[in-house]
Amino acid sequence: MNAFARLTAALAALALTGCVATSPNWDSRFGEAARTTAAQQIIFPEASKNTDPVAGIDGKAAQGAMGEYAKSYTTPEPQASIMTIGIGASGQ
Repeated sequence: MNAFARLTAALAALALTGCVATSPNWDSRFGEAARTTAAQQIIFPEASKNTDPVAGIDGKAAQGAMGEYAKSYTTPEPQASIMTIGIGASGQ
């Protein structure tokens, strides 16, 4: 092997080791943001083990509120009359 080939091989090896040494390890933290977000959304992990009923509203009031909520989608309240100002009218 001549001197030029040795020098070229040595420079190529040196260049490649420099690239490998400075490249970040992307896979070590892959998915960390998603796992952190999911963990932050859990306020009380033991909530499913709580067998106490929800306090604060009785059954009749809750049923009435849900009935009115459902009714608001089936028979909406009539809209008040809206005055049209004729913007963009064709001049008729």
